[in-house]
Amino acid sequence: MSFGKTLTLSTGATIPQIGLGTWLSEPNEVERAVEHAIRSGYRHIDCAMVYGNQDEVGRALKKVIPSVVKREELFITSKLWNTSHRPDQVEKELDETLKQLQLDYLDLYLIHWPVAFPPGLNKGFEPEDPNRPGWVILDTETSLVDTWKAVIALQKSGKVKAIGVSNFSIDHIKGIAEATGVWPAANQIEAHPLLLQDDLVKFSKEHNIHLTAYSPLGNNMSGHKRLTEYPEVLEIAKKLNATPAQVLIAWGVKRGYSVIPKSVTPARIESNFQQVELSDEDYETLTDLGRKNPKRFNVKTTYPLFWDINIFNDDAEKTTTNSIKIA
Repeated sequence: MSFGKTLTLSTGATIPQIGLGTWLSEPNEVERAVEHAIRSGYRHIDCAMVYGNQDEVGRALKKVIPSVVKREELFITSKLWNTSHRPDQVEKELDETLKQLQLDYLDLYLIHWPVAFPPGLNKGFEPEDPNRPGWVILDTETSLVDTWKAVIALQKSGKVKAIGVSNFSIDHIKGIAEATGVWPAANQIEAHPLLLQDDLVKFSKEHNIHLTAYSPLGNNMSGHKRLTEYPEVLEIAKKLNATPAQVLIAWGVKRGYSVIPKSVTPARIESNFQQVELSDEDYETLTDLGRKNPKRFNVKTTYPLFWDINIFNDDAEKTTTNSIKIA
């Protein structure tokens, strides 16, 4: 079983340290996965409109609330998609999310990306630019501050308990917080031993912003070697009689993140929840991987549809022609 540890947000609410991610989960598998996870002890489920599977999550939640778990014992996160960044779209999307999940409120609602797309084009989540096939159309007028103000207003409705961001840099967070006086309770980021982001971790601690790690096992969308196959990871796993995934989850836990590994396989859902503890030496061995050869997997210039905007100042974004409009 997990160690059952929770972490405290700036709002005073607690978030279970291990959760279930639902990104890139195949249709018709998520409902079974979420139900199995909750029956196995998970109490933290991470969702998003763009994942296209919140209706399945909702059906799973209906099966387990209140027979297995009370609603208030669960921590449910969802995220506002890029096509709903304009202030008049924000609450509409939240209402649709709640309808899909069959819930009255979310524990945490995040701005998914610091990037806006124009709404109402009926072209799906990533509207393709007809003049530039393979690339999305960007909304370069709506600012992060515009969107953040609308998200702040949601708290008065009782439909969200806490608000935050995802994939935001230090500058993005400073921009919205200084303009509004409201700091995000959380920032969900790609985080694993190849992507340390020590400056962002330090900044988040200083401002009491909780970090949730997505893709804690890395991913191979760009054909990169899987982190679970690194010899250093395999060696520590063998020593601890653990799976490589358990080792990588333990690394994120030791850094103080909440961690949301994704799986739809019952055995993996269970094993990811069975925590192991890393020694300081093993933690340093894994951290050295990122010091030597840092790698961010989720860069939106590396797989279609492509986004022509610099989000992370990553080498793969050097040819982009747009920057984030903060205010």
